[in-house]
Amino acid sequence: MSRVTIGHYSLPYEAHLGRARLESEGIDAMVVDEHTINMQWMLSDALGGVRLQVDEEDAQRAQTILAEDRSDLVLDDPESAVAESADETRSLRLSPLATPRRKKGFLLTLLALFIGS
Repeated sequence: MSRVTIGHYSLPYEAHLGRARLESEGIDAMVVDEHTINMQWMLSDALGGVRLQVDEEDAQRAQTILAEDRSDLVLDDPESAVAESADETRSLRLSPLATPRRKKGFLLTLLALFIGS
């Protein structure tokens, strides 16, 4: 069975999102050239990017699935959903990852790396 490329992506995670979407529909998909692009990311577009491949017999269906507009499934206000969920389960709300303390630590780490080099 031969494989055909149905998509080219600049970044590997984009191809993996497509692969996951296809596999959720029962289509076997493969991400190709991921490691090459990870090593030479500046040349991603020049090298053809990361490719998403499927079996030739599934190509048309896979392209149709990837072309679907599923933006209606995205929450308009994710913060309200988190708050409702936390209220229902009486659990603590998670703090954002980028707190001022973490930002300061990250900047100090970068500064130490530049000074040490």
